[in-house]
Amino acid sequence: MGDTPLAWAAGNGHEGVVKILLGRDDIDPNKPGEAGQTPLLRAVRYGQQGVVKMLLGRDDVNPNKPDERGETPLTWAAYNGHEGVVEALLGRGDTDPDKPGDGGQTPLLLTARTGHAGIAKMLLGRGDIDPNKLDEGGRTPLLWAVRNQRERVVKTLLGREDIDPDKPDEDGRTPLWWAIGLENEEIAKILLARDDVSPNKPDMNQAPLLRAAYHGKEGIVKILLERDEASTDKPDSQGRTSLLWAAKNGHVGVVALLRPPTPAANSSA
Repeated sequence: MGDTPLAWAAGNGHEGVVKILLGRDDIDPNKPGEAGQTPLLRAVRYGQQGVVKMLLGRDDVNPNKPDERGETPLTWAAYNGHEGVVEALLGRGDTDPDKPGDGGQTPLLLTARTGHAGIAKMLLGRGDIDPNKLDEGGRTPLLWAVRNQRERVVKTLLGREDIDPDKPDEDGRTPLWWAIGLENEEIAKILLARDDVSPNKPDMNQAPLLRAAYHGKEGIVKILLERDEASTDKPDSQGRTSLLWAAKNGHVGVVALLRPPTPAANSSA
């Protein structure tokens, strides 16, 4: 398979063996083995924190060397939720915390997908992390966190002042649009608490309110209507409004929320 003794020892967490091997002057601590994984990457992948610290203590170990898929040690650690390993990697001044791996997915984006809130907090504490960096599909970390319903990560991401909470994917779907589609009222509330999230921003067809009304989601309709600027008359691409869809689909509760008040009867004699 092409693995070196150091790669095997690192992956299996044999710290004593790693120490002996690193004591040789002719050892290559960056030599990749199977799938292009270096000893460091192998140790990171399997969460061998002690070995990771030993390897990172050497100046000739490259903390950013990717495997054949383009995954770096940090992307592997973030994806697998190894907080101690992430902390050790970030402790090296030459670790690139924003280097993307396969599919353009950065460590932060992978963390948002998998829901490791502690790692997200560590990464977002760095000024050289771009919280809005897109993957190859045009999706931000926040959008992934919402899609995968990682509420704690959503809150952590929104704590960054430079976050764009309304950035859509390639199909025009914002984080709010996804929260509504997934019927996640809690995440919808968190997003709508921000003034820079538009309750009216549509994808290629439907605005958030129209989407909620179409599916009869009374709770989300109520949340959206709490925003003064929420438009009940914004039509879809075929000119149909939220009220029309709610009525057509028989969502009585939503119709009651959307319909205008009945004019008072003329009481004059």
